[in-house]
Amino acid sequence: MSDTPASPSADATPELDLDLTVALTHAPGGPENTFILVSRSGELIESSLPDPAAAMAAVGRFGERIFFPEPGPPKLCTQQYGGPQVAVVTGTFNGRDVNCRFSLTDGCEIARWRALSPLLGGVAGSTGAI
Repeated sequence: MSDTPASPSADATPELDLDLTVALTHAPGGPENTFILVSRSGELIESSLPDPAAAMAAVGRFGERIFFPEPGPPKLCTQQYGGPQVAVVTGTFNGRDVNCRFSLTDGCEIARWRALSPLLGGVAGSTGAI
């Protein structure tokens, strides 16, 4: 599927090699929903996500800095609660191992969730502005 865009932004990685699994729960102790996204050289191979093209675009745009953040000083985050959802993303991103946890526990976490929302099953959690 060569028409699958990696991202409309200049900082996208068009040649994405992904093998990601997302385990999403909407509430503690609730059932787990599992999604997969697999691509080779930017071509979608397999997905169980509602919008795989949007997921690839989000990962292409934000994946590097969210999956592998640069060390730095602690961030100041607004103290707000966006919901009980938790998503764990595992697998590989361009040959690098990924093991990231996403939640909606404060403003920084909500921003991370929203950036990769299409990868997390399209569930945006909180709908208020950050």
